[in-house]
Amino acid sequence: MTKTASSTGAPTDRPDATAQPWPQRLRRFGYTARPRQGVRERLVPPYNEPDPRLWKGLGVGEATARRLVALSAWGGPLLVALFAGVLRFWNLGSPKAVIFDETYYAKDAWALIHRGFEVSWPKNADASVLADPSSVQIPTDASYVVHPPVGKYVIGIGEWLFGLEPFGWRFMTALLGTLSVLMLCRIGRRLFRSTFLGCLAGLLLAVDGLHFVMSRTALLDLVLMFFVLAAFGCLLIDRDKARARLAAALPAGADGVVRPDSGVAGGLRLGWRPWRLAAGLCLGLAFATKWNGLYILAAFGLLTVAWDVGARRVAGARRPYTAVLRRDILPAFVSTVPVAIATYVASWAAWIASPADGTGGYYRDWAAGAGRGGSFTWLPDWLRSLWHYENKVYDFHVGLNSGHTYESNPWSWLVAGRPVSYFYESPAPGKDGCPADTVDKCAREVLALGTPALWWAACFAVAYCLWRWGLRRDWRAGALLCGVAAGYLPWFAYQERTIFVFYAVVFVPFLCLALAMLLGAIIGPPGSSERRRMAGAATAGVIVLLILWNFVYFWTLYTGEPIPVDQWQRRMWLDTWV
Repeated sequence: MTKTASSTGAPTDRPDATAQPWPQRLRRFGYTARPRQGVRERLVPPYNEPDPRLWKGLGVGEATARRLVALSAWGGPLLVALFAGVLRFWNLGSPKAVIFDETYYAKDAWALIHRGFEVSWPKNADASVLADPSSVQIPTDASYVVHPPVGKYVIGIGEWLFGLEPFGWRFMTALLGTLSVLMLCRIGRRLFRSTFLGCLAGLLLAVDGLHFVMSRTALLDLVLMFFVLAAFGCLLIDRDKARARLAAALPAGADGVVRPDSGVAGGLRLGWRPWRLAAGLCLGLAFATKWNGLYILAAFGLLTVAWDVGARRVAGARRPYTAVLRRDILPAFVSTVPVAIATYVASWAAWIASPADGTGGYYRDWAAGAGRGGSFTWLPDWLRSLWHYENKVYDFHVGLNSGHTYESNPWSWLVAGRPVSYFYESPAPGKDGCPADTVDKCAREVLALGTPALWWAACFAVAYCLWRWGLRRDWRAGALLCGVAAGYLPWFAYQERTIFVFYAVVFVPFLCLALAMLLGAIIGPPGSSERRRMAGAATAGVIVLLILWNFVYFWTLYTGEPIPVDQWQRRMWLDTWV
């Protein structure tokens, strides 16, 4: 009730329509305010379940529906992963060739498994490997390489199981590519609290051309992507468990409602956090695969601290930043950075154990020879030699500016401006799978190209996440932007360096999650009207079908199957793809 003036100027106690809160005024237009969540629900949101109208329409009873929902938590992701695995392992040994940088990593992996360090191979080694791998002798002279060993060890496991042949050196990347789809389904489910959106994100990753090609090629970037995604998943689980501890410690009133408490929120120690340690291990393995894992280590470290700040603020901390500084910063640092560094150093164990008399790994004898003396002789020789090696590798990376046919500027990556051709042949009609009735020759190519429809839609998804994070403070959008930025933005500092679009495979899972989030918004939130949900589902379905069609259309360019050259030319949508 408000005081309003009567016609005589005297105040009267009458309701003033203009003073009503805006939600009340909008009710006449069909607006319904969202129910306010309690503290417990904000800290540990429940998982979404399918609309009861769906089960009723399908004629499924309540008990059966509950069982199906429980089974779908793992059943859905496993089915999507099975689909991805069939695609990735189908005809994996084709092309039977050493394609693109497999010429380095396949042989380096074989040497690491057998020698403990990389060696210098003769120029005709690729031909000898393809002709008769059993006759290949591993050289003894150490070779100078510029990437840490973990990714090559991973590739070497497949060679140890299946031999030094294309299927063997591609086996582990295909396996990790398949497992990454499974992980993304589960990560998306936990992130969005929706099994459907999690499986949708996994499906998008399964049909992304760049991820698909990298899963079938023995390069390091897919291995790096796997460990980065695993680290993100570990931190996400840690976030949920830490918030659950806070929620459990908050007091409940006589009515059973959990309320914020500044004492608990500001002073509670969250205790042992093994998933954060697991994240540190995964980030160390990422860093020990390729050095750009360091940027992701830094970004994810800040991300997990920001999550702790948000959790303590929701729980009622008056000074959440101070509380995190007192309770969480040191454990977060110790759980990630030292663990990652220790993992990195441990990955060099075979190189460290190799002889320091000139017959071991490259630069292993540096401290005992050219590096004798100086201010750090109190350090072990192996550590000084390793530090010298790392300095030389850093100089190489920052100074790499030699031109390459398929190099690209990072500005062009999201729009698929310049893909990389890993393999190309022009078989004549009737040879190497080229149809005999082909008028001209055929084309066989393996092109590292992200599915264009997916990547172009993902550009809008990134913009949507920027809006959700910047204006709606949606932590999920911020987490996805962190994943994209950590894998993408550092390359803008090295635009003079020779870089390639396939480096972007590291953040492809986060693009797929962002697109799944956008598609979920198009479908509509739970509780929307049936008409709204139907229209949204139809729109999202058309987008997904276009992406699936686009992947099928470019299938031959991803797998190296021969097609008439005119069909190949039709698939060169942009001049920069040739």
